[in-house]
Amino acid sequence: MVSEEDKRFANFLHTRGVITARQAEEALSQKTRLHDDLSAILIRNGFADTKEVCLGLADYLNVPFIDLNDYSFDPAVIDLLSSELARRHKVFPVFRIENTLTITMANPGDVQVIDIIHRETGYEIEPSVSPESEILRAIEANYNAGRDIIDTFDEVIEHAERQQPKKQKKTSLQKLKEMSAATPAVRLVDLIIAQAVTDRASDIHIEPEQARVRVRYRIDGILHEALAPPKNLQAAMISRIKILSELDIAETRVPQDGRFQVNIHDRDIDLRVSTLPTVYGENVVMRILDKGSLMLDLTDLGMSAVALSSLKDILGNSYGIVLVSGPTGSGKTTTLYSALNALNTPEKKIVTVEDPVEYRMDGIRQCQVNVKAGFTFGAGLRSILRQDPDIIMVGEIRDFETAKIAVEAALTGHLVLSTIHTNDAPGCLTRLTEMGIEPFLSASATVGVVAQRLVKKICNDCKEEVAGRPALLEKLGLPMKETAFCRGNGCRHCKDTGYRGRSGIYEILVLNEPVRNLVLEHASSTAIRQQALQDGLISLRQDAVRNALDGVTSLEEVFRVTNPD
Repeated sequence: MVSEEDKRFANFLHTRGVITARQAEEALSQKTRLHDDLSAILIRNGFADTKEVCLGLADYLNVPFIDLNDYSFDPAVIDLLSSELARRHKVFPVFRIENTLTITMANPGDVQVIDIIHRETGYEIEPSVSPESEILRAIEANYNAGRDIIDTFDEVIEHAERQQPKKQKKTSLQKLKEMSAATPAVRLVDLIIAQAVTDRASDIHIEPEQARVRVRYRIDGILHEALAPPKNLQAAMISRIKILSELDIAETRVPQDGRFQVNIHDRDIDLRVSTLPTVYGENVVMRILDKGSLMLDLTDLGMSAVALSSLKDILGNSYGIVLVSGPTGSGKTTTLYSALNALNTPEKKIVTVEDPVEYRMDGIRQCQVNVKAGFTFGAGLRSILRQDPDIIMVGEIRDFETAKIAVEAALTGHLVLSTIHTNDAPGCLTRLTEMGIEPFLSASATVGVVAQRLVKKICNDCKEEVAGRPALLEKLGLPMKETAFCRGNGCRHCKDTGYRGRSGIYEILVLNEPVRNLVLEHASSTAIRQQALQDGLISLRQDAVRNALDGVTSLEEVFRVTNPD
């Protein structure tokens, strides 16, 4: 429901010239459908930037606007508010004067939260407003698991030294269970996961080596050293993870896959676990699947207006295949789920077959591949066709059988969404031919192809304008003119990397008659690409350069991600 307060605030921003009347109307309409915060909707849709909305909210509610980057914080003030409440309500204590505590919030109009803080602290509360992203950063920096993890590490190391065996020997199954349930091992695993979520990691790597255990987090696509637990806690840690994942802790000779769920900072986090036997013990990788961070709106994908319009046109077909291509970790799953979310209406039946099902979605029938039981992509797809679906999503087209059934489904009135591994959009069409699909079938069935990559976003807290380096401009085929680009200098918010977060770049090929004719003629992907470029295809590199010109990413990152060599 849209409250009168929301309407008044939207009108206030319109009167100030921050948003247009149409944007105000659209934001209020989305609030009715999504039940989200109005400020968040305005920012997500690009109707206004974060600071404009916060300043407008400050003026509207007659409260101060606080830039948290300008403050240093007193630990005694921070301790007045528990980390649990700070995280739950997204508030942060800034300073105290006598009996008044000033807190900052993304929504200082929430009187219920103010009352809760008043009851917990016993102080009079003076609200202010800050961007939600700054509040969350301040919370994580000051209520960080870092202090706990250091204390726990000290405890773990002390425990490990006391328990250091005199002689290395094979550990019994019963001993493994006892070790995995020991308090230090439990706390250590919990804190490794909590720290990874805090650091926005996508994966946790636990890597046994000869004399140590290395823990690394993949953040924004790059691996970072994190922790070094004692070697003789290796078995306890890995057994703990395997028990949580319902894996066989006695089996260490073959790879295993599992998953489990934890709740961190009031967020449900799924972890997909993979173990791999190595010469120094089992290597464990945990993929973090954060439902709270999953973007399910096509407008959140970072596409240009042209690309977004093309994708919506493709998805508007009642039948045909839509393929999404890109390397592992390029955001294909997010794109597919966002597309399914846009198509998910009461009038449509959507069924998926995935390996694995990464995120559960309401209203969609999702099936998990089970190769041991004979439930492969091909078998699942055949069964799905007997379930009277309108839209089918196949996690990946890997072989002729799956490709053949997907093409047949597309030609018999179903919209089929899937992924395929190629370097670019035109390559998907030749890849189907290589799999054994006749060109006339793939040309008739395919309605569009999306190729994508992820580029690192420049940190907004240390962004600065720079001129493009001539050598780099030449390599990218850009004119040698005075065009301003951006880069990150490195700061505490991005851990001195200059980057924070990632954004997608896209190449969307809509099949038209000239492209279909080339496919029928067994043309190469190069010939198809040349034709598509003549027809207006925006390549991955061109889209990446657009991001660089918009200040989203750097020229160096454009070259790194799109360099074919």
